Amino acid sequence: MSDTPTDPETNRTTETDRRNNTLDTDTMQWVSAIVALAGLGLVAYPFMFEATEAAIWNDTLTGTAIFLLAGYNFVRLSRDRLASVGVASLTTLLGLWALVSPAVIEMGSGVLTTTTAAGGLITAALSAYNAYANGKADAPDHAPARA
Repeated sequence: MSDTPTDPETNRTTETDRRNNTLDTDTMQWVSAIVALAGLGLVAYPFMFEATEAAIWNDTLTGTAIFLLAGYNFVRLSRDRLASVGVASLTTLLGLWALVSPAVIEMGSGVLTTTTAAGGLITAALSAYNAYANGKADAPDHAPARA
């Protein structure tokens, strides 16, 4: 019998494996930046539109948390590291809360209800993608060589 492997998967090189499991951190930086801006929007909306006190507290606290968490992942990605999947997942949950909170909390105006829900939808969708893509990647695309 021959010792030659017949499975083509065993003949793949490490470079091919690395290329298939890397993540473009520049693109993901934009995703994190858009999520952070959506968080800032959530902070600003209650002061731009008519809002109840509960809506002001809800949007301000939720938006600040989203901004800080997305900003943290932005900084990680700008340093050619993968974003934190846990942080992106928490941001997704906060986005889902912002999406459903108008149904739970009296917002004070229809415009605030719409903008809060839209900000939550954008945050949840982009953060979920961020968590998925970074969880699937083995290394950033621009990773420095390790000695």
